[in-house]
Amino acid sequence: MKYIIAIIKPFKLEDVREALSELGIQGMTISEVKGYGRQKGHAELYRGAEYEVNFLPKVKIEIAISDELLEPVTHAIIQTTDTGKVGDGKVFIFELSQAIRVRTGESGDEAL
Repeated sequence: MKYIIAIIKPFKLEDVREALSELGIQGMTISEVKGYGRQKGHAELYRGAEYEVNFLPKVKIEIAISDELLEPVTHAIIQTTDTGKVGDGKVFIFELSQAIRVRTGESGDEAL
């Protein structure tokens, strides 16, 4: 099993959700987060005054999947979030040693 964390631009969330639904992904966890990478934030104007925004709004998607879905899921995330611009995001992939569904007690791939 794999655990995927994707940090993406907020306006791409619905595209990713649709692409993953087509692959049969039934659930994911979404968090609104802030951060920066190479873009290092940007300057904005508010009531005529310029100020620095150091942490940009992002969305963090967390998904637990079976090993055979790793390639299509990562491809779908990358393809739907790529705008070709700085700040498109990152995808992190971890080994997942165990998953247990609390309601039924199912474990492993059956719990996903």
